[in-house]
Amino acid sequence: MRVVFLGTPEFAVPSLQALANSRHEVALVVTQPDRPAGRGLKLTPPPVKIAAQQLGLTVFQPEKLNEPESLKVIAEARPDVLVVVAYGRILKEQCLALPPKGCINVHPSLLPKYRGPAPIQHAILNGDEVTGVTTMFMDVGMDTGDIILQREVPISPDDTAGTLSEKLSKVAAELLVETLDLLEQGIAPRLPQDHSQATYAPILPPEIAHLDFSQPAEKLRNIIRALNPEPGAYAFFRGKRVKFWMAKVSEEQTDLPPGTVVAVDKKRLAIATGSGLLLPTELQTEGKKSLPVDEWMKGSQPRVGEKFS
Repeated sequence: MRVVFLGTPEFAVPSLQALANSRHEVALVVTQPDRPAGRGLKLTPPPVKIAAQQLGLTVFQPEKLNEPESLKVIAEARPDVLVVVAYGRILKEQCLALPPKGCINVHPSLLPKYRGPAPIQHAILNGDEVTGVTTMFMDVGMDTGDIILQREVPISPDDTAGTLSEKLSKVAAELLVETLDLLEQGIAPRLPQDHSQATYAPILPPEIAHLDFSQPAEKLRNIIRALNPEPGAYAFFRGKRVKFWMAKVSEEQTDLPPGTVVAVDKKRLAIATGSGLLLPTELQTEGKKSLPVDEWMKGSQPRVGEKFS
């Protein structure tokens, strides 16, 4: 089948590569325009564009996907099917109607759970032990289309949004090719979603990144995992912002106020929370590089009784 592929971030790259190496033909790759990035705000291409160019594929970067001029470019590619993997824009009805075999979306959750733009972060934030990938026929709703295939993926206790995204991206690539093979044969399943069971995963609000130590240690650890690698959870110590990149928890209890340093030794920094102790394992003071907690303590010399706020 002729495929037009729509995707933008690193998560979509394995799917594009798998598709390019399959028997299906990638007629066009549609991705977001280059954007300023980094300290120098240098114009930077999205990961899918870089991957597409390495594969020798034609790339199209419209500012507005649903405009007639953009739809004309897609239509001229004569796709049998449109494939969307984390493109970052909503496809309107006129775009969805272009390919004769429909539009397929690859979503990193077990729909109808975690519809929306941040399913990976919410799965970690909520302490889930299992998530997965869903392929579905797209409709005008937000992740509401009929399910084709699903595959479960376990969440490790040490998974961050970054590591889990990498795991899911590889499963997504396999599931996408399998889905297109079934679609080409005319035997792709169509399972309507149970909308009464739907949950939503909106972009996490910025304020969640500022750690509130009155919350339980396990909740704080999940926030830290969900915000790694971007934007990073933080607290203030001696007036400077300190990012928490990784942490463990202890069920030990203390009468000291939340945020107070309870214990310090060569390998262990323990901070009081609403329930249990938070044991950071990787910290980064603003303006400095990220360090294992023992290296961070050598430089910062935290003392029992001091507070993270």
